Amino acid sequence: MPIPKLSPTPGESYDASQKPPPFGHPLKQYFALDDDYVNLNHGSYGSLPLPLIFAVNKWNYEIERNPDVFHRLTYQSLLDKSRAAVAKLIGAETDEVVLVPNATHALNIVLRNFEWREGDLLIGASTTYGAVGNTIRYLADRSEQPRPAMVNIEYNFPLTHAQIIDLFRAKIREVKHTYANVQFTDVPPLSAGFDKNAVDKKNKIVMVIDSITANPGALMPWQEMCRIAREEGVWTVVDGAHSIGQEYNINLSEAKPDFWLSNCHKWLYAKRGCAVLYAPKRNQYIIKSSIPTSYEYVSPSSPAFKEKGTNFVMQHEWTGTMDETQFITVPDALAFREWLGGEKAIYDYCHQLAMDGGKKLAEVVGTRVLDEDGELTATMSNVQLPLPVEKKRGEVYTTEQLYQINNFLKEKLLKEWKTYAAHYWHNGAWWCRCSAQVFNELSDFEYLGKAFNAVCKEAEETILKKSV
Repeated sequence: MPIPKLSPTPGESYDASQKPPPFGHPLKQYFALDDDYVNLNHGSYGSLPLPLIFAVNKWNYEIERNPDVFHRLTYQSLLDKSRAAVAKLIGAETDEVVLVPNATHALNIVLRNFEWREGDLLIGASTTYGAVGNTIRYLADRSEQPRPAMVNIEYNFPLTHAQIIDLFRAKIREVKHTYANVQFTDVPPLSAGFDKNAVDKKNKIVMVIDSITANPGALMPWQEMCRIAREEGVWTVVDGAHSIGQEYNINLSEAKPDFWLSNCHKWLYAKRGCAVLYAPKRNQYIIKSSIPTSYEYVSPSSPAFKEKGTNFVMQHEWTGTMDETQFITVPDALAFREWLGGEKAIYDYCHQLAMDGGKKLAEVVGTRVLDEDGELTATMSNVQLPLPVEKKRGEVYTTEQLYQINNFLKEKLLKEWKTYAAHYWHNGAWWCRCSAQVFNELSDFEYLGKAFNAVCKEAEETILKKSV
Protein backbone atom coordinates (compact mmCIF):
# COMPACT_ATOMS: atom_id res chain seq x y z
CA MET A 1 0.00 0.00 0.00
CA PRO A 2 1.54 3.37 -0.98
CA ILE A 3 2.09 5.93 1.74
CA PRO A 4 -0.71 8.53 1.85
CA LYS A 5 0.39 11.81 0.33
CA LEU A 6 0.57 14.39 3.11
CA SER A 7 0.36 17.97 1.95
CA PRO A 8 1.30 20.56 4.55
CA THR A 9 -1.12 23.38 5.18
CA PRO A 10 0.09 26.98 5.71
CA GLY A 11 2.17 27.07 8.85
CA GLU A 12 3.02 23.36 8.65
CA SER A 13 5.84 24.09 6.24
CA TYR A 14 8.18 26.93 5.45
CA ASP A 15 10.43 27.91 2.59
CA ALA A 16 13.95 27.88 3.95
CA SER A 17 15.04 30.22 1.14
CA GLN A 18 12.55 32.88 2.24
CA LYS A 19 12.86 35.26 5.18
CA PRO A 20 10.62 34.28 8.14
CA PRO A 21 8.04 36.64 9.64
CA PRO A 22 9.28 38.92 12.41
CA PHE A 23 9.36 37.64 15.98
CA GLY A 24 6.14 38.13 17.90
CA HIS A 25 2.52 37.44 17.01
CA PRO A 26 3.21 36.94 13.28
CA LEU A 27 4.97 33.68 14.23
CA LYS A 28 1.88 32.25 15.95
CA GLN A 29 0.80 30.89 12.58
CA TYR A 30 3.62 28.34 12.91
CA PHE A 31 2.34 26.99 16.22
CA ALA A 32 -0.79 25.00 17.00
CA LEU A 33 -1.87 27.28 19.85
CA ASP A 34 -5.52 28.32 20.08
CA ASP A 35 -6.01 31.77 18.56
CA ASP A 36 -7.44 33.12 21.82
CA TYR A 37 -4.85 31.53 24.14
CA VAL A 38 -2.09 33.78 25.49
CA ASN A 39 0.68 31.32 26.30
CA LEU A 40 3.32 32.58 28.72
CA ASN A 41 4.06 29.11 30.06
CA HIS A 42 6.07 27.60 27.21
CA GLY A 43 8.74 26.51 29.69
CA SER A 44 6.61 23.88 31.39
CA TYR A 45 5.78 21.64 28.44
CA GLY A 46 7.05 23.33 25.30
CA SER A 47 4.95 24.36 22.30
CA LEU A 48 5.50 22.15 19.29
CA PRO A 49 5.76 24.09 16.00
CA LEU A 50 3.47 22.96 13.19
CA PRO A 51 6.37 21.98 10.89
CA LEU A 52 7.51 19.58 13.63
CA ILE A 53 4.03 18.11 13.99
CA PHE A 54 3.98 17.58 10.24
CA ALA A 55 7.44 15.94 10.28
CA VAL A 56 6.40 13.64 13.13
CA ASN A 57 3.22 12.59 11.32
CA LYS A 58 5.14 11.82 8.14
CA TRP A 59 7.47 9.55 10.09
CA ASN A 60 4.53 7.86 11.82
CA TYR A 61 3.19 6.83 8.42
CA GLU A 62 6.63 5.74 7.25
CA ILE A 63 7.20 3.61 10.35
CA GLU A 64 3.85 1.85 10.07
CA ARG A 65 4.41 0.96 6.41
CA ASN A 66 7.07 -1.48 7.56
CA PRO A 67 7.93 -1.45 11.28
CA ASP A 68 10.70 -4.03 10.81
CA VAL A 69 12.50 -2.01 8.18
CA PHE A 70 12.36 1.08 10.37
CA HIS A 71 13.38 -0.50 13.67
CA ARG A 72 15.94 -2.95 12.31
CA LEU A 73 17.54 -0.97 9.45
CA THR A 74 16.59 2.72 9.52
CA TYR A 75 16.30 3.89 13.11
CA GLN A 76 19.91 3.66 14.26
CA SER A 77 21.37 6.06 11.68
CA LEU A 78 18.58 8.57 12.31
CA LEU A 79 19.18 8.43 16.06
CA ASP A 80 22.91 8.91 15.52
CA LYS A 81 22.17 11.99 13.39
CA SER A 82 20.05 13.46 16.19
CA ARG A 83 22.70 12.75 18.83
CA ALA A 84 25.34 14.40 16.66
CA ALA A 85 23.18 17.51 16.18
CA VAL A 86 22.49 17.85 19.91
CA ALA A 87 26.14 17.20 20.81
CA LYS A 88 27.29 19.98 18.48
CA LEU A 89 24.82 22.39 20.05
CA ILE A 90 26.01 21.77 23.62
CA GLY A 91 29.74 21.46 22.96
CA ALA A 92 30.12 17.71 23.47
CA GLU A 93 31.25 14.67 21.52
CA THR A 94 28.53 12.64 19.84
CA ASP A 95 29.27 9.51 21.85
CA GLU A 96 28.98 11.45 25.10
CA VAL A 97 25.29 12.11 24.37
CA VAL A 98 22.22 9.86 24.45
CA LEU A 99 18.52 10.67 24.15
CA VAL A 100 16.03 9.58 26.81
CA PRO A 101 12.34 10.38 27.54
CA ASN A 102 12.77 13.29 29.97
CA ALA A 103 15.12 15.05 32.38
CA THR A 104 13.81 13.23 35.44
CA HIS A 105 14.49 9.93 33.68
CA ALA A 106 18.03 11.08 32.87
CA LEU A 107 18.62 12.19 36.46
CA ASN A 108 17.50 8.80 37.74
CA ILE A 109 19.85 7.01 35.34
CA VAL A 110 22.78 8.89 36.85
CA LEU A 111 21.90 8.82 40.55
CA ARG A 112 20.78 5.19 40.56
CA ASN A 113 24.03 4.09 38.88
CA PHE A 114 26.36 5.52 41.51
CA GLU A 115 27.68 2.81 43.83
CA TRP A 116 26.60 4.28 47.15
CA ARG A 117 28.46 3.59 50.39
CA GLU A 118 27.53 4.34 53.97
CA GLY A 119 28.91 7.80 54.64
CA ASP A 120 28.28 9.14 51.12
CA LEU A 121 26.46 12.47 50.83
CA LEU A 122 23.90 13.47 48.19
CA ILE A 123 23.23 17.22 48.15
CA GLY A 124 20.22 18.99 46.65
CA ALA A 125 18.67 22.40 47.23
CA SER A 126 15.44 23.97 48.43
CA THR A 127 14.78 24.97 44.80
CA THR A 128 15.45 21.50 43.36
CA TYR A 129 12.61 20.33 41.11
CA GLY A 130 10.11 18.21 43.06
CA ALA A 131 10.67 14.88 41.29
CA VAL A 132 14.44 15.34 41.49
CA GLY A 133 14.27 16.22 45.18
CA ASN A 134 12.12 13.15 45.77
CA THR A 135 14.64 10.97 43.93
CA ILE A 136 17.32 12.21 46.32
CA ARG A 137 14.97 11.61 49.23
CA TYR A 138 14.17 8.08 48.03
CA LEU A 139 17.82 7.12 47.70
CA ALA A 140 18.39 8.30 51.28
CA ASP A 141 15.19 6.60 52.52
CA ARG A 142 15.33 3.23 50.82
CA SER A 143 15.65 0.11 52.94
CA GLU A 144 18.54 -1.33 50.93
CA GLN A 145 21.94 -0.48 52.30
CA PRO A 146 24.34 1.17 51.72
CA ARG A 147 22.62 4.46 51.00
CA PRO A 148 23.70 8.13 50.95
CA ALA A 149 22.72 10.77 53.48
CA MET A 150 20.64 13.64 52.13
CA VAL A 151 21.83 17.24 52.55
CA ASN A 152 20.06 20.42 51.43
CA ILE A 153 21.16 23.95 50.48
CA GLU A 154 18.65 26.71 51.18
CA TYR A 155 18.22 29.32 48.44
CA ASN A 156 15.79 32.14 49.21
CA PHE A 157 15.50 34.48 46.24
CA PRO A 158 16.15 37.22 45.30
CA LEU A 159 19.87 36.40 45.37
CA THR A 160 22.82 37.55 43.30
CA HIS A 161 25.16 35.10 41.60
CA ALA A 162 27.85 36.08 44.08
CA GLN A 163 25.56 35.23 46.99
CA ILE A 164 24.59 31.89 45.40
CA ILE A 165 28.26 30.98 44.96
CA ASP A 166 29.02 31.93 48.57
CA LEU A 167 26.15 29.75 49.83
CA PHE A 168 27.25 26.90 47.58
CA ARG A 169 30.90 26.95 48.65
CA ALA A 170 29.95 27.37 52.31
CA LYS A 171 27.66 24.31 52.20
CA ILE A 172 30.41 22.10 50.77
CA ARG A 173 32.83 23.18 53.48
CA GLU A 174 30.17 22.90 56.16
CA VAL A 175 29.40 19.27 55.34
CA LYS A 176 33.08 18.41 55.17
CA HIS A 177 33.50 19.93 58.62
CA THR A 178 30.38 18.16 59.92
CA TYR A 179 31.66 14.82 58.61
CA ALA A 180 35.28 15.47 59.49
CA ASN A 181 35.93 11.79 60.26
CA VAL A 182 34.77 10.67 56.80
CA GLN A 183 37.37 10.19 54.08
CA PHE A 184 35.93 11.74 50.91
CA THR A 185 38.45 10.18 48.54
CA ASP A 186 36.02 9.01 45.84
CA VAL A 187 36.38 12.06 43.60
CA PRO A 188 35.64 12.72 39.92
CA PRO A 189 38.36 11.76 37.45
CA LEU A 190 39.98 14.46 35.37
CA SER A 191 40.36 12.40 32.21
CA ALA A 192 39.05 9.31 30.47
CA GLY A 193 42.38 7.59 31.13
CA PHE A 194 41.85 7.73 34.89
CA ASP A 195 42.40 4.35 36.54
CA LYS A 196 39.40 4.08 38.81
CA ASN A 197 40.98 1.17 40.65
CA ALA A 198 44.26 2.94 41.40
CA VAL A 199 42.90 5.09 44.23
CA ASP A 200 41.71 3.82 47.58
CA LYS A 201 38.18 5.18 47.30
CA LYS A 202 36.29 5.72 50.49
CA ASN A 203 33.31 8.10 50.40
CA LYS A 204 31.98 10.68 47.97
CA ILE A 205 29.88 13.82 47.83
CA VAL A 206 27.48 14.17 44.90
CA MET A 207 25.74 17.49 44.26
CA VAL A 208 22.72 18.05 42.04
CA ILE A 209 23.06 21.57 40.60
CA ASP A 210 20.33 23.43 38.73
CA SER A 211 21.47 25.39 35.70
CA ILE A 212 18.10 27.18 35.67
CA THR A 213 15.86 26.57 38.65
CA ALA A 214 12.23 25.72 37.94
CA ASN A 215 10.60 27.97 40.54
CA PRO A 216 11.77 30.69 40.58
CA GLY A 217 12.96 30.45 36.97
CA ALA A 218 16.44 31.70 37.83
CA LEU A 219 19.63 31.30 35.79
CA MET A 220 22.27 29.94 38.15
CA PRO A 221 26.06 30.41 37.91
CA TRP A 222 26.34 26.66 37.32
CA GLN A 223 29.63 26.74 35.43
CA GLU A 224 31.35 28.42 38.38
CA MET A 225 29.58 26.04 40.77
CA CYS A 226 30.98 23.08 38.80
CA ARG A 227 34.47 24.59 38.99
CA ILE A 228 34.25 25.02 42.76
CA ALA A 229 32.90 21.49 43.21
CA ARG A 230 35.74 20.11 41.09
CA GLU A 231 38.28 21.91 43.29
CA GLU A 232 36.59 20.46 46.37
CA GLY A 233 36.52 16.90 44.97
CA VAL A 234 32.73 16.84 44.66
CA TRP A 235 30.77 15.08 41.91
CA THR A 236 28.36 17.31 39.94
CA VAL A 237 25.09 16.31 38.27
CA VAL A 238 23.71 19.38 36.49
CA ASP A 239 19.94 19.43 36.11
CA GLY A 240 19.62 21.57 33.00
CA ALA A 241 15.99 20.66 32.32
CA HIS A 242 15.30 24.23 31.10
CA SER A 243 18.67 24.90 29.45
CA ILE A 244 18.88 23.57 25.92
CA GLY A 245 17.07 25.98 23.63
CA GLN A 246 16.85 28.63 26.35
CA GLU A 247 20.39 29.10 27.62
CA TYR A 248 22.64 30.41 24.85
CA ASN A 249 26.13 29.08 24.09
CA ILE A 250 26.26 25.99 26.29
CA ASN A 251 29.75 24.51 26.15
CA LEU A 252 30.01 21.36 28.25
CA SER A 253 33.56 20.56 27.16
CA GLU A 254 34.57 23.83 28.78
CA ALA A 255 32.24 23.76 31.82
CA LYS A 256 33.15 20.12 32.59
CA PRO A 257 30.18 18.95 34.68
CA ASP A 258 30.44 15.29 35.63
CA PHE A 259 26.94 14.72 34.22
CA TRP A 260 24.45 17.08 32.57
CA LEU A 261 20.90 16.64 31.33
CA SER A 262 18.22 18.73 29.65
CA ASN A 263 14.77 18.47 28.07
CA CYS A 264 14.76 19.01 24.31
CA HIS A 265 10.96 19.27 24.36
CA LYS A 266 10.81 22.38 26.55
CA TRP A 267 12.70 25.11 24.71
CA LEU A 268 14.26 23.37 21.69
CA TYR A 269 10.90 22.65 19.95
CA ALA A 270 11.37 18.86 19.95
CA LYS A 271 8.39 16.58 20.45
CA ARG A 272 7.59 15.50 24.03
CA GLY A 273 9.30 13.53 25.56
CA CYS A 274 12.84 13.95 24.45
CA ALA A 275 15.76 14.75 26.70
CA VAL A 276 19.52 14.62 26.39
CA LEU A 277 21.85 12.96 28.89
CA TYR A 278 25.51 13.96 28.70
CA ALA A 279 28.09 11.66 30.25
CA PRO A 280 31.70 12.56 29.36
CA LYS A 281 33.80 9.57 28.43
CA ARG A 282 35.82 9.89 31.62
CA ASN A 283 32.66 9.13 33.64
CA GLN A 284 30.81 6.60 31.50
CA TYR A 285 32.09 3.77 33.68
CA ILE A 286 29.62 5.04 36.31
CA ILE A 287 26.60 4.31 34.06
CA LYS A 288 26.54 0.53 34.26
CA SER A 289 22.93 0.17 33.14
CA SER A 290 20.32 2.16 31.29
CA ILE A 291 16.89 2.44 32.95
CA PRO A 292 15.31 0.05 32.23
CA THR A 293 18.24 -2.29 31.59
CA SER A 294 18.83 -2.71 27.87
CA TYR A 295 19.58 -5.82 25.82
CA GLU A 296 22.96 -4.10 25.19
CA TYR A 297 23.92 -4.33 28.88
CA VAL A 298 27.45 -5.63 29.36
CA SER A 299 28.26 -7.38 32.62
CA PRO A 300 31.55 -6.30 34.23
CA SER A 301 32.33 -10.00 34.64
CA SER A 302 32.01 -10.74 30.90
CA PRO A 303 34.95 -10.80 28.44
CA ALA A 304 33.16 -8.15 26.34
CA PHE A 305 33.48 -5.62 29.16
CA LYS A 306 37.19 -5.11 28.44
CA GLU A 307 36.35 -4.03 24.89
CA LYS A 308 33.00 -2.23 25.34
CA GLY A 309 33.11 -0.99 28.91
CA THR A 310 29.59 -0.14 30.03
CA ASN A 311 28.50 0.26 26.39
CA PHE A 312 26.93 3.60 27.33
CA VAL A 313 25.67 4.70 23.91
CA MET A 314 24.29 1.38 22.68
CA GLN A 315 22.56 0.67 25.99
CA HIS A 316 20.44 3.76 25.43
CA GLU A 317 19.76 3.08 21.76
CA TRP A 318 16.92 0.70 22.63
CA THR A 319 15.35 0.17 26.05
CA GLY A 320 12.06 -1.23 24.78
CA THR A 321 9.51 -0.53 22.08
CA MET A 322 8.25 3.05 22.20
CA ASP A 323 7.54 6.02 19.96
CA GLU A 324 10.91 7.12 18.57
CA THR A 325 9.65 10.03 16.46
CA GLN A 326 10.54 12.52 19.22
CA PHE A 327 14.19 11.45 18.94
CA ILE A 328 14.59 11.29 15.16
CA THR A 329 12.93 14.66 14.46
CA VAL A 330 15.32 16.71 16.62
CA PRO A 331 17.20 17.82 13.44
CA ASP A 332 13.87 19.12 12.08
CA ALA A 333 13.45 21.22 15.23
CA LEU A 334 16.96 22.62 14.85
CA ALA A 335 16.39 23.37 11.16
CA PHE A 336 13.23 25.33 12.01
CA ARG A 337 15.12 27.29 14.66
CA GLU A 338 17.88 28.04 12.17
CA TRP A 339 15.29 29.35 9.70
CA LEU A 340 13.90 31.66 12.40
CA GLY A 341 17.35 33.19 12.75
CA GLY A 342 19.36 30.75 14.81
CA GLU A 343 20.05 30.27 18.49
CA LYS A 344 21.46 33.73 19.21
CA ALA A 345 18.64 35.61 17.47
CA ILE A 346 16.03 33.53 19.32
CA TYR A 347 17.79 34.06 22.63
CA ASP A 348 18.28 37.80 22.13
CA TYR A 349 14.60 38.37 21.36
CA CYS A 350 13.27 36.17 24.16
CA HIS A 351 15.73 37.47 26.75
CA GLN A 352 14.88 41.09 26.05
CA LEU A 353 11.17 40.30 26.03
CA ALA A 354 11.51 38.48 29.36
CA MET A 355 13.20 41.55 30.85
CA ASP A 356 10.77 44.09 29.37
CA GLY A 357 7.73 41.88 29.87
CA GLY A 358 8.58 41.19 33.51
CA LYS A 359 8.83 44.91 34.22
CA LYS A 360 5.58 45.59 32.37
CA LEU A 361 3.76 42.85 34.29
CA ALA A 362 5.09 44.18 37.61
CA GLU A 363 3.88 47.65 36.64
CA VAL A 364 0.39 46.37 35.77
CA VAL A 365 -0.04 44.37 39.00
CA GLY A 366 1.80 46.91 41.18
CA THR A 367 4.54 44.62 42.53
CA ARG A 368 8.16 43.89 41.63
CA VAL A 369 10.34 41.66 39.50
CA LEU A 370 12.68 39.16 41.12
CA ASP A 371 15.64 40.14 38.94
CA GLU A 372 16.20 43.82 38.22
CA ASP A 373 19.44 43.68 36.23
CA GLY A 374 19.05 40.42 34.27
CA GLU A 375 21.71 38.35 36.01
CA LEU A 376 19.18 35.63 36.87
CA THR A 377 17.21 35.89 33.63
CA ALA A 378 17.64 33.80 30.52
CA THR A 379 14.21 33.89 28.86
CA MET A 380 11.98 33.50 31.95
CA SER A 381 11.00 36.41 34.18
CA ASN A 382 9.66 36.19 37.72
CA VAL A 383 7.13 38.69 39.06
CA GLN A 384 5.51 38.89 42.50
CA LEU A 385 1.73 38.48 42.46
CA PRO A 386 -0.65 41.00 44.09
CA LEU A 387 -1.44 38.80 47.08
CA PRO A 388 -0.58 39.34 50.77
CA VAL A 389 3.05 38.74 51.77
CA GLU A 390 3.88 36.83 54.94
CA LYS A 391 5.91 38.60 57.58
CA LYS A 392 8.70 36.71 59.30
CA ARG A 393 6.73 36.05 62.47
CA GLY A 394 3.17 36.36 61.26
CA GLU A 395 1.18 33.69 59.47
CA VAL A 396 -1.11 34.79 56.66
CA TYR A 397 -1.65 31.50 54.86
CA THR A 398 -2.49 28.07 56.12
CA THR A 399 -1.26 25.04 54.19
CA GLU A 400 -4.81 24.45 52.98
CA GLN A 401 -5.10 28.04 51.71
CA LEU A 402 -1.87 27.74 49.76
CA TYR A 403 -3.23 24.62 48.12
CA GLN A 404 -6.59 26.27 47.39
CA ILE A 405 -5.02 29.40 45.91
CA ASN A 406 -2.78 27.36 43.63
CA ASN A 407 -5.76 25.46 42.22
CA PHE A 408 -7.90 28.60 42.06
CA LEU A 409 -5.30 30.44 39.96
CA LYS A 410 -4.99 27.52 37.56
CA GLU A 411 -8.74 27.19 37.06
CA LYS A 412 -9.45 30.89 36.61
CA LEU A 413 -6.49 31.72 34.38
CA LEU A 414 -6.94 28.76 32.05
CA LYS A 415 -10.71 28.51 31.83
CA GLU A 416 -11.89 32.11 32.16
CA TRP A 417 -8.96 34.22 31.00
CA LYS A 418 -7.39 31.75 28.52
CA THR A 419 -3.86 32.56 29.56
CA TYR A 420 -1.25 31.05 31.82
CA ALA A 421 2.12 31.56 33.48
CA ALA A 422 3.42 29.19 36.12
CA HIS A 423 2.71 30.46 39.66
CA TYR A 424 4.41 29.36 42.85
CA TRP A 425 4.93 30.13 46.53
CA HIS A 426 8.47 31.18 47.48
CA ASN A 427 10.06 32.96 50.42
CA GLY A 428 6.80 34.22 51.92
CA ALA A 429 5.12 35.46 48.73
CA TRP A 430 3.27 34.34 45.61
CA TRP A 431 5.13 34.72 42.31
CA CYS A 432 4.64 33.88 38.66
CA ARG A 433 7.21 32.69 36.13
CA CYS A 434 6.64 33.97 32.59
CA SER A 435 8.23 32.20 29.64
CA ALA A 436 9.05 34.56 26.79
CA GLN A 437 8.88 32.80 23.41
CA VAL A 438 9.25 33.88 19.78
CA PHE A 439 5.46 34.11 19.37
CA ASN A 440 5.01 36.44 22.37
CA GLU A 441 4.90 40.22 22.51
CA LEU A 442 4.79 42.81 25.29
CA SER A 443 1.01 43.02 25.06
CA ASP A 444 0.80 39.38 26.25
CA PHE A 445 2.36 40.39 29.56
CA GLU A 446 -0.10 43.27 29.88
CA TYR A 447 -3.03 40.91 29.34
CA LEU A 448 -1.64 38.45 31.87
CA GLY A 449 -1.35 41.30 34.37
CA LYS A 450 -5.03 42.17 33.97
CA ALA A 451 -5.91 38.52 34.48
CA PHE A 452 -3.80 38.22 37.64
CA ASN A 453 -5.25 41.44 39.07
CA ALA A 454 -8.78 40.10 38.73
CA VAL A 455 -8.05 36.54 39.85
CA CYS A 456 -5.90 37.50 42.83
CA LYS A 457 -8.53 39.99 44.01
CA GLU A 458 -11.14 37.25 43.82
CA ALA A 459 -8.88 34.87 45.75
CA GLU A 460 -8.50 37.44 48.54
CA GLU A 461 -12.24 38.01 48.73
CA THR A 462 -13.02 34.30 48.95
CA ILE A 463 -10.20 32.02 50.10
CA LEU A 464 -8.46 34.63 52.30
CA LYS A 465 -11.58 36.42 53.50
CA LYS A 466 -11.31 35.12 57.06
CA SER A 467 -7.59 35.78 57.53
CA VAL A 468 -6.81 38.98 55.64
